[in-house]
Amino acid sequence: MRIQCSARLAAVLFLTIVVSFSGDLIGRAIGEDPNPTLKVGDTAPDWKDLPGTDDKKHSLADLQENSVVVVVFTCNSCPYSIDYEDRIIELQKKYTNHKEGVAVVAINSSKKPSESLDKMKERAKSKEFPFAYLADESQQVAEAHGAGSTPEFFVLNKDRQVVYKGALDDKTDAAQVLVKYVELAIDAALKGELPETREIPARGCAIRFQRAKK
Repeated sequence: MRIQCSARLAAVLFLTIVVSFSGDLIGRAIGEDPNPTLKVGDTAPDWKDLPGTDDKKHSLADLQENSVVVVVFTCNSCPYSIDYEDRIIELQKKYTNHKEGVAVVAINSSKKPSESLDKMKERAKSKEFPFAYLADESQQVAEAHGAGSTPEFFVLNKDRQVVYKGALDDKTDAAQVLVKYVELAIDAALKGELPETREIPARGCAIRFQRAKK
């Protein structure tokens, strides 16, 4: 009898811990900002002189003629980033001739041999990227944005304020996409408005940041 009671007590305690832990995770997902570094409404961090796959140096200021800028942190080797490449290409092509100007800029902040500038050049040439693909070799641009995943998107309005951050759309599988959050944010920004949805957690691989040597 004592053994049965002990077993039941242990089971109750285990379920209590599981429920409490699950509730904590749900609370974080719903209530906490996954990227508190840069909030919607904040002015986006400035960046300059990032080397591109076109052998030129690029700065945010170079895009001043564009009313909307979409900054996407991506890389060569993440399966999610690879899956999203065609969608990012189509995103830029959709707005290429928009009279207000919409620019997509891809930034690679990952620190791996497969993410070197030479490898980025190979990827850009292979996929014929219609947008700038830049190397954030210091990782300072990613850190300033609070970016943690690839791909992760930031939509900036004409004042370079963040109007949206997070995932491109609602499904990893392109065939199942119902809501294109970044496109909705671009359209809203072009009207001088905020999108209805302003943040959706990014889905993808974690950016590997170098640890400072002590």
